[in-house]
Amino acid sequence: MDLVQIAQHADDLERAAAFYTDLLGSPPTATYDPPGLLFFDLGGVRLLLDRGAPSALHYLAVDDIDATVGRLRDAGVPVETEPHVIFGHDDATLGPAGTDEWMAFVRDSEGNLVGLVEHRPRARRATGRQHPQQ
Repeated sequence: MDLVQIAQHADDLERAAAFYTDLLGSPPTATYDPPGLLFFDLGGVRLLLDRGAPSALHYLAVDDIDATVGRLRDAGVPVETEPHVIFGHDDATLGPAGTDEWMAFVRDSEGNLVGLVEHRPRARRATGRQHPQQ
């Protein structure tokens, strides 16, 4: 079974389109207004922005969480939680082994919370040993 679509609430589709186009780096793939539906492609999973949808918390992978949060902050996006390590991946159960999972949280143009995630190779363990870069 694969994930097909995530729905997110958006009161103002134009404003939400501008926010997510900037965040994702690509324009919407489809708009149907009426009834008020806007779609983005997230690597084969549809992000549906819909006036009738409830708010959902979704997490988006970014290459550089510090740069992404800085760019969003400069654009006036509210940053709710600064980038921080939330989990270390010793094995590949939930993410690439040997990485730390960094997260930050921002508010989109519609007031929804959006998680940003970077899997960053660990530079050092507490023992001071170097880990190979992946």
